[in-house]
Amino acid sequence: MEKWDLLNEQGRQTGRTMVRGERLHPGQYHLVVHIWVMDGAGRLLIQRRAPHLHLMPNVWAATGGSALAGENSETAARRELLEELGINTEPGELQHIQRLKRRNSFCDLWLLRRDVPVGQLQLQREEVAEARWVSVAQFREMIRENRFHNYGKEYFDCLLKYMESL
Repeated sequence: MEKWDLLNEQGRQTGRTMVRGERLHPGQYHLVVHIWVMDGAGRLLIQRRAPHLHLMPNVWAATGGSALAGENSETAARRELLEELGINTEPGELQHIQRLKRRNSFCDLWLLRRDVPVGQLQLQREEVAEARWVSVAQFREMIRENRFHNYGKEYFDCLLKYMESL
């Protein structure tokens, strides 16, 4: 049973938790983290979700998931990156990009600058079918052609503006 901390409309913890799958009421939020890996050539590491998943099967998407009760954003991001792709990081190694308020969550975007050969990744087969590197131009094309999960204009504008500033 996975538990999440409940956040208020300002993104602060309320001191209450919920069980994954329970319905969130208006004014209740939980924390989601997305981790973007960029190599020295400026390419992004993306992953295709496993075909058996109930939510977004076979869809190219960001690495990430929900923070567990008691985790802060960075800890959750480091855990998700290790679980899904086998990439271990040290505290402070990830760069925080932005926090976005979504319909029922706050989504923290994180960046890791690292060259990782795809063949050395340890994919969590329960979650991830494959991973690959794409250029920012290829990534934009995937978004435009609806071949990448649509996180929304605000999300992609924020992410791409940050990536282009590096």
